[in-house]
Amino acid sequence: MMKTKTKFKQTEIGMIPEDWDIKEVSDFCSRVTSGGTPSRTNEGYWKNGTVLWLKTQELNDGNIYDADEKISENGLKNSSAKLFPKETVLIAMYGATVGKLGILKIEAATNQAFCAMIVDQKKSNNRYLFYSLLNRRNKLVNLASGAAQQNLNQDMIKRFKLPFPSLPEQKDIAKILSDLDSKIELNQQMNKTLEAIGQAIFKHWFIDFEFPNEERKPYRSSGGEMIYNEELGKEIPKYWEVKKIDDIAKSISQTHVFDKERLIFLNTSDIHEGQILNHSYSEIKYFPGQAKKSIKKDDILFSEIRPINHRFAYVNIDANDYVVSTKLMVIRTNKQILSKFLYNFLVRDDVVSYLQHMAESRSGTFPQITFDEIASIKITIPVSETLFQSYENLMSKVFSKIWNNRSTANNLIKIRDSLLPKLMSGKIRVPVEAN
Repeated sequence: MMKTKTKFKQTEIGMIPEDWDIKEVSDFCSRVTSGGTPSRTNEGYWKNGTVLWLKTQELNDGNIYDADEKISENGLKNSSAKLFPKETVLIAMYGATVGKLGILKIEAATNQAFCAMIVDQKKSNNRYLFYSLLNRRNKLVNLASGAAQQNLNQDMIKRFKLPFPSLPEQKDIAKILSDLDSKIELNQQMNKTLEAIGQAIFKHWFIDFEFPNEERKPYRSSGGEMIYNEELGKEIPKYWEVKKIDDIAKSISQTHVFDKERLIFLNTSDIHEGQILNHSYSEIKYFPGQAKKSIKKDDILFSEIRPINHRFAYVNIDANDYVVSTKLMVIRTNKQILSKFLYNFLVRDDVVSYLQHMAESRSGTFPQITFDEIASIKITIPVSETLFQSYENLMSKVFSKIWNNRSTANNLIKIRDSLLPKLMSGKIRVPVEAN
């Protein structure tokens, strides 16, 4: 990749190289259409389904390998749902996810909130179309209209204009960006594996009670003494205690008065699956309606709204300049050594599902939980500080690898986001190899 001298021309979408054209999205594609939803009242359309069926909440601005739900062949045939091929470019047309993008890496159907773009590979490159839409997403979303929510429609998307280099240059531009995305995706997959390892260790030690004994052998299967606990209705290791979470942690709910002019403000959308996402400094006065709770290193952040959406994070940074919104619980343990232990307990699938159930049992617009529901959960605690220290040492290594991977991925994201507008405008040209 290199910068070359390029002559530019003014167009309706801005300056582009003289040898590029402007095309509508429909010119890239052999087909532009949308999906559909089989009737939920017909059990046969959903039970034992084999056809992957996507909702717009599953778009991730990247590759899509799976779907939360499946429909049956009958559901596909008897609705407006369609089976889209691999490499279809998807964009959300409605609501909170409007403008979100994805590329199918599997065959899948979608609901009607998607616009599906099947690229004509003889004329264009599907990944180039994806990146071009990503680069101009704000322009596209600004076309959306609707009293209650922002809406796009197929015609808007079909007519949306994008820069159109030659097919070889499209492929080379897409390759540079997709190579970076592949490295980002690899880091994310490595972290999923590490998180699964962390959960497996937690289960092995604190659920199955196979923590290492004094001889470094699994406690329970090596004959470790167990006693029946009436509160839990099961056996636990001798000398272990049963506590409620509020015995070992508290919710930080007080607002804080800051003397700093600029602070980083986090909302529920700024945390996901353990990490703090993109954030920026903002004037604190811009958030007069938000509770300004301070946080610190080793706090646990947990969204009060829709816990099933994995809106939680472990604070692994010095967070003196951070405040969080009223909808984020700040959970702080009474001993720092308990933080990773409690975090790994709270993000277990069974605990998150329980909290989601509690949230849905409450009337209201949003499924919401309170710290009281978390506080009342019972948990088995080893008395031995030595055991906790061993666990802390082991988890620190796992967490460190996760955070290093995230740092690498975030740096790659910054590089990709910096290159994206330059490649898509021709400010950086890709030398196309002669065929």
